[in-house]
Parts: sequence; C-alpha cells; structure tokens
Amino acid sequence: MRRDNIRNIAIIAHVDHGKTTLVDKMLAQSGVFRANEQVVERVMDSHDLEREKGITILAKNTAVNYEGVTINIIDTPGHADFGGEVERIMKMVNGVLLVVDAFEGCMPQTRFVLRKALEQNLVPVVVVNKIDRENARPLEVVDQVIDLFIDLGATEEQLEFPVVYASGLKGTASLSHQEPGENLEPLFKAIIEHIPAPEGELEEPLQMQVTLLDYNDYLGRIGIGRIHRGVIKNGSQVSAVRRDGRIETCRISKLFGFQGLNRVEINEASMGDIVAVAGLGEINVGETICSPDAPLALPLLKIDEPTIQMSFIVNNSPFAGREGEPVTSRKLGARLMKEMETDVSLRVQETDSPEIFSVAGRGELHLAILVETMRREGLEFQVSKPEVIYREMGGILCEPFEYLVLDIPEEYVGPVMEKLGARKGDLLNMVNTNGHVRLEYSIPARGLVGFRTEFLTDTRGYGIMNHSFEEYKPYRGEITSRKNGVLIAWETGTATNYGLLSIEDRGTLFIIPGTEVYEGMIVGENSREQDIVVNVCKEKALTNMRSSTKEETVKLKAPRLFTLEQALEYLGDDEYLEVTPKSFRLRKKFLKKADREKYEKQKKSLVG
Repeated sequence: MRRDNIRNIAIIAHVDHGKTTLVDKMLAQSGVFRANEQVVERVMDSHDLEREKGITILAKNTAVNYEGVTINIIDTPGHADFGGEVERIMKMVNGVLLVVDAFEGCMPQTRFVLRKALEQNLVPVVVVNKIDRENARPLEVVDQVIDLFIDLGATEEQLEFPVVYASGLKGTASLSHQEPGENLEPLFKAIIEHIPAPEGELEEPLQMQVTLLDYNDYLGRIGIGRIHRGVIKNGSQVSAVRRDGRIETCRISKLFGFQGLNRVEINEASMGDIVAVAGLGEINVGETICSPDAPLALPLLKIDEPTIQMSFIVNNSPFAGREGEPVTSRKLGARLMKEMETDVSLRVQETDSPEIFSVAGRGELHLAILVETMRREGLEFQVSKPEVIYREMGGILCEPFEYLVLDIPEEYVGPVMEKLGARKGDLLNMVNTNGHVRLEYSIPARGLVGFRTEFLTDTRGYGIMNHSFEEYKPYRGEITSRKNGVLIAWETGTATNYGLLSIEDRGTLFIIPGTEVYEGMIVGENSREQDIVVNVCKEKALTNMRSSTKEETVKLKAPRLFTLEQALEYLGDDEYLEVTPKSFRLRKKFLKKADREKYEKQKKSLVG
C-alpha cells in the first residue's frame, strides 16, 4: 500500500551550505507561523552550541503541509563527526534534498552524507543553493555533483536527479538558474513529484524502529521513529524488542505526531508516519516497537565505528572544586554512559584505573562538543590528548584516513604542501581558480591533529579547511608531533607582570598577569624543543632605590588564548586539559618536576 499524502525526506549538506535557513523558509511559506509571530533565524538549531557554532549537531524533525501532502522534513548535521546522526536518519526517509552551495560546490561532508544516502537507495533531489551569491557558478556545481554521484557508484536512476536552483535566504526557488523564483513552490512540487511515497503493509502487525530519542521530565524517555508497517494507537499495549534480544511489554502513555515545530497529541498513526512515543521505559536507539502478537525486530542500525579516542579523568588538580562541581569517578562514568544512550556513534569503556574512562567518537569536534556540553552542566574534569584508533585488517595494522579539502590563496600553497607532506598526506587533486587554489588530500587522521592552528597561521587566516572520514588504510609510520616544548609553572601562586616579563623572550605566553597558576601547569610555549620550568609568580623586590612597581608600564605581548578545540589539538602525550565551567588549563600529567623526570627515564628505558 502507498501513502500518497505523505513524503519523508532528509535534508543533507556540507556545513554552512544553508540547509537550516532553507528549512526556515519552507516552514514560513507553508503557513506554520502566524503572520505576527516573532521567529528566530535558524529555528531548527534549538541547541545553544548549535547557535554559537553555526552548525547542526543533533538531527531534528518537523512537518509542513503543502496542497494536502504532509512533508516530514529531517534536518541532519552537515559535519562528518556527527555522522552517527545522519546514518540512522536514512532509515526514516524515502528521499533526500542534497543542498550544495552555488559557489563552493561539492565539499568533503557533501561526499560523506551523499554516500550514506546512496547506500540506502534513497531518491535524491539536488538543490543548488545561494544562486544569488557573488561569483556563483551553478552549472559548474551541477557538473561537480554529477561527477560526485558517478564517483560514489550511483545507479542510473539516481543519476537522473532533478535540480532546483534556490536562494534559502530569500526563500525563492526556480527550475532555471537564469530565472530567479518568486517563492519555494518549485521546490515543494519537486519533492512531491520525485520523492516516492512510503509503501508498506497497513494490515500487518505493528513494526516501528526508534531512530531518535528525546526526554521529558513528566513523560520520561520518548522514542521517535517511522512506522514501517501496521497501526499504532495511544494507550495500546506493545512489545519493545531490546538490542540484546529481550522482549518487554509496555503501554503507550502518549502518542505524538508532528505539525510544524510542534508535537501534537494524536490517537493513532499508521504505516509511513513519523511519530513520537512515550511510555516505553528505557528505550534505546535501534530498538523495535512491535505488536505483542508478533514481536519481530527490525535489523539493528549499522553505525560506522569511532576513529578517535581520548581519556576522561576525574579532576585531581590543586584547583579542583574551585570553579565547578568536582565529579567522583562514579558520577563521571554515569554521565558518560547517559550520553552513550542517545549518541549511537559514541563508545565509553572503563579502564584499569577507576578514575579514567576511555571515550571514543567520530572526530575531535564530536568529542569536543561532549566536553563543552558537560562543562556547561557545571562539571569539572580532565581530558587527555585525542588519539586515533588502530585496527588490524587481514593481519595488517591499519589507521583511519581523512579526505581533506583546502581552499587557500596561491601564495601560501608552498608552506601548506610542505607541512602536509611531513604529515604523510597524499595529494589527490589541485585546481587553481583566479588565484585561489583547492587542494585535495588523503591523509592519516593523526596527521590532522594539531594541524588546523598551523594551517591558519601559515595562510594568515585566509585558508579554509574541511575534512571527513575516508577509510582505514595501512599504517604510514611515525609522524612528528609538536616540535616546541612548553613553559611550566614552578610554583603555585598568582602570575605577576614582572614574572611574565622575565620569561617573555623564552617563547609565547598562554596567560595574563593575575592568572592563578599551580606547580606543573603549562603557562606558555618554549621557542625551543625542550620543556623548561619558569617562575611566573616572581615579584620585584622593593629596594631603597626604587619601588617594586616602577617598571610596570612595560607592556607584555598579547598571549595566545585557546578555544576548547585548539587546546585539545595542542595537547602532548604527557599532558592533560583541565576543564571547568570557567576555565581551560593545560597541565602536565605529572605536576612535580621529579615525577616528570622519573617518567621520562622510564620511557627511555622502555624504548631502549
């Protein structure tokens, strides 16, 4: 049976290609908002971090009605680090809107999200967005998209995709790049005409797979998913088939459908509908809700394995508990396990030490968002340097590789290519367009750790860098890590202007006068290779010749202040990042100099 009055689509795109803005206009033009309603921009980015970073992190769904057809729209993340969100969404829909920037064209995440869609045999509609942008080249971009489809092994049917030219900002669409549209009607019509309606058995026993989770203080955990067959009714009894095969009987306490941005309580829904269900206990992603008479589970969602891991550690620094809530190992473990319930691409494992948890994710940004979220909850903890996860495949040690795309001014190509060569990168393609060069590389994931900061310095901030996971390839050998040593605080106290002036010529400072420091805390980068201990708390002595504040008019150079992502990239093997609600502090794993020297001797003896 076909449900011709429903279309289920996912919007996929590279970061910042305008899909969330496009959804805003689709909602507005379908009559979701009242005429006098105040609506914020990027209304689907409801998470604070999404608004700050300008990226979609969590997949979210909405529904619009156009000429009697309900179009369920799922806005997916455009960054490969949140690919776990994309992969499960593909099970809920019959087609995708692939949004591509009319100037930038196909980027690494475009390749990543499109590959996932084609693997599920979804029907694509290509939207060339931002056609009103200066230097837009829509026809060249369409050619790029065709090449990408061929490269990813698309079928002949998938290659016959329709193209809509749009301006998400203006809320217009057209079937011709030369004629600007008046509204989004051509886009709505393309969706209804080309995206297939859901098909399934209406009379068969219920089957629905949970692909998204939400939580409500009154209703508990809420499972969101698409009904594959049958009918679901509010208040009815159902069976939940857990991931381990257990079958539990539950009663549906609330059943919701979607209307615009709101959830609307409904009495029943049938095959093809996307619904939210409460009353399922501790339901998890991938589990199946079915009829008690036929508890047959759908195949579990296949999610790509994590590629990066790092340790989350209970905060044991001298300043623990000053700025946030110090967590015990039990509380830290419980918080990380809770995150794993909703984030299917995250892995958390206990280690030999009860105070250390190994957390694996899809990339540095994926883990950084988790760190930032926990920090905003008021928690204090420490994290180690991110490291890649190796695998043995066919008896050969393999490591994750990234597909890297760089857009840089022509004059900076030399130093960037030199750095990537040292990091074991293979140049795949190089295109020069009007003095701007696009470089495409295949590079080990560990070669990119710490590269972004160097890249922005080398290109004077003009370079744009994007990458996504490619595949596992044979191990490439050693890559030299950070060359410079660090400046380490000698004692606990408050950094003074005089103390910082005395060490300023040793390298680059990370702190300002008045910063509280402790022994073993990293306060700067040495201009040479070795680490050195410095006294930043030193005060100028008062003598009978002059006052202790006489030379305080001498200005210090501006320090280098780290964002969370930059701090994670900077970390060395023997260093931790202390994270609190107010501060990031780089520190040595062993705070006392004698302990560090002992550790270095042990390391050398093991290597020898």
